[in-house]
Amino acid sequence: MDLTRTLTPNKAKEEQGITAIKYALYARKSTESEERQVLSIDSQIKEMLQLAEKDNLNIVEIKRESHSAKNVGQRPIFNELIGDIRAGKFNGILCWAPDRIARNAGDLGAVVDLIDQKLLLEVRTYGQKFSNSPSEKLLLMILGSQAKLENDQKGINVKRGLRARVEMGLWPTTAPTGYLNEKRTDRKGYVMIDPERGQIIKKMFEKVANEKWSGRKLYHWLRFEINFKTKGNKNLSLSNIYLILQNHFYYGMFEYPRGGGSWYAGKHEPIIGKELFERVQDQIKRDQLQRENREFAFTKLLTCGLCGSGISACEKFKKLKDGTTNKYIYYGCARSKDKNCDFGYTREEELIKQLMSIIDEVDMNEVGIRHRFEKEIERFNRFQQSILRIKDEKKVKAKEIDLREYAKYILQEGGMLEKRELLGCLKGKIVLQNKTVRLLK
Repeated sequence: MDLTRTLTPNKAKEEQGITAIKYALYARKSTESEERQVLSIDSQIKEMLQLAEKDNLNIVEIKRESHSAKNVGQRPIFNELIGDIRAGKFNGILCWAPDRIARNAGDLGAVVDLIDQKLLLEVRTYGQKFSNSPSEKLLLMILGSQAKLENDQKGINVKRGLRARVEMGLWPTTAPTGYLNEKRTDRKGYVMIDPERGQIIKKMFEKVANEKWSGRKLYHWLRFEINFKTKGNKNLSLSNIYLILQNHFYYGMFEYPRGGGSWYAGKHEPIIGKELFERVQDQIKRDQLQRENREFAFTKLLTCGLCGSGISACEKFKKLKDGTTNKYIYYGCARSKDKNCDFGYTREEELIKQLMSIIDEVDMNEVGIRHRFEKEIERFNRFQQSILRIKDEKKVKAKEIDLREYAKYILQEGGMLEKRELLGCLKGKIVLQNKTVRLLK
C-alpha cells in the first residue's frame, strides 16, 4: 500500500451540509529500540490508511514524529500540527492510539482546548473516536493521563533499578574509556578492562605522576605518537583527558549520579591503585597553580591566525648530559574558540627573532615609544651622575642612539612589562600563524 496516499473527501457529507473533516494522520514512534521505532511508525501509517479507506476519511497530510511525547512542547511536528489546526488546515487528527498524541498534561490540554474551540472536530484512533462531547473528552483525558502515569511510574522504576545496581557496585551506564560493558544479559552492569585501551589509560596516569607530564603533552602523545582512539574511533580531547585523570572509577570507586555525593565501591577490576591516583591529583593541582602564577611576555598580545583564539605559553625543561637543565618557552593556540585548532608550537627565541624583523619594517616615529625612550635615557644619565660620578659632558644623548636598535634590545633583554609596553605601541594586530608572525594593520 502507498503510505503517502491521499484519500478523496467525503462528498456525501458536504452535500448534506455537514462540515467535512480534514484529517492529519499523525504517527509517532514508540519507546522501543530505534529499529522497532521505524517499523512502529510505518505499521501505524499502514493500519490507519486502511481504516481511512474503509471509512472514507479525507487525509490531507501524513506527519511523522520521532521525538518523545514525555515532555511538553518538545515535539516540533506535533507543534506544527497544532499550529496547522489553529490555521484551519486540518480539523481532525487520525492516529493509532491516544498515547501517540500526548503523554503529558500540557500537550493533552492543548488538544482538548482545540476541541472546545471547535477548531478540532474529531480525534480518531484505531478503535475509538473523540469529539466535542463531555464524555468523549473526559475519556480522552483519562487515557492521556493514564499514559502519563505509565511514564511517571516507569521513571520511578528505572531510578529504583539504578539505585539497586549501584549499591551492588555495578556501573549503570556506558563504561568509561579503558573499560568495556559486558554483553551477557546475566552480567548487566558489569564492566571489564578493555584489552586494547586499558594499559594506555594506566600509562597516562603513570606519565603524569612519575614523569610530570602535562595534559597537553599527554594529548600530543596520544594523538600524534600512538594514534590512540576511543571505542567510537575518536581522538581524546584535552578536556576528556583531564576528566579521565580525575575519574575515581579507575581505582575502584565511583560517584552516582555525578555530583550527587553518593559514593560506591565498584565490583570492576581497577586499572590503577588509589595511591597513584592521588599523586596524579597532586600533580594536576601543581600544574594549575603554576599556570595561574606564571605569566609570559607575549601571551596577551598575540592572536592565533587560524581560529582567532588567544595565544598561550608553556615551559619545557630538558636535562643535558652535563647535568644542567635548559628551559624553553613555547607559544601555541589557547583553543578557546576551536578546541581542535591545528596550530602547532613556536619557540620564544624564534618568536622574538620574527618580532625584531617587524620592528625593522615599521616607522619608529609612528610607534609611539620615542617619549618612553627619551625618559629611559634621562634615567640612565641621572644614574651616571649620582652613582658613577660621570660628568655632564659624557652624558648619553638620545639622538645618538638608534631607536630601532633600542626596541630590539627591549625584545631580547627587557623585562616582561617592557616587552608588552613595546608591542602595545605597535599599530595593528599581531597574528601568529604557521609559525609566522604578521602585523595586520
